[in-house]
Amino acid sequence: MLVFGHSGYPVILFPTSKGSYYEAKDFKLIAAVQHFLEQGKVKIYCPDSIDAWSWYNKSVHPADRAKNHAWYDKMLLEEVASLARNETGHSRLITAGCSFGGYHAANFAFRHPALVSHMFSMSGIFDISGQVDGFYNSDIYYNNPVDFLPHNQDANLWKMDIVLGTAERDISKPFNERLSGILYQKGIDHWLDIKPGAEHDWPLWHELFPSYLSRL
Repeated sequence: MLVFGHSGYPVILFPTSKGSYYEAKDFKLIAAVQHFLEQGKVKIYCPDSIDAWSWYNKSVHPADRAKNHAWYDKMLLEEVASLARNETGHSRLITAGCSFGGYHAANFAFRHPALVSHMFSMSGIFDISGQVDGFYNSDIYYNNPVDFLPHNQDANLWKMDIVLGTAERDISKPFNERLSGILYQKGIDHWLDIKPGAEHDWPLWHELFPSYLSRL
């Protein structure tokens, strides 16, 4: 994990599919929000992903893919989130991510809404059913936002600032519209931000991330 900043709101920033902890730095996403870091507005935690061992691991049974992700969620909850809260003094944190990192941001936020004040997804994909070869169990259900969110009645969901960022030519646009529909049906306020003319790539995310952090 890489950590950027010295104080402020704790942000857990997830990499894209099978991405590494240094991806946000290498692809200049950290540079895009440098002034927030320098001013002590946010402290950004960039954990590694284990997608290659979980949802993208076609060499093991889907039940094992889901179990590996369940262990990842436990690590995020008990180690990363606890560290971020203790270091910054904030009781709640922000989750963010691009592409499949948007899935991680949403999944963690909706699973643990008491700990998350803001969720900023950029070109997120929120349905992992395509990664499990038709298999289904409780580990998959509780890590698939489009499945468990409709039945989640935690009051903290209605207190969360939720942004679903996408674009007109973004391959993830249908996933964002579907999740927005679920949130709308539940009466959960959120912003479905569809940028004109942009595509599913880093230039879009460089624009969205500082815009969303400015909401703080």
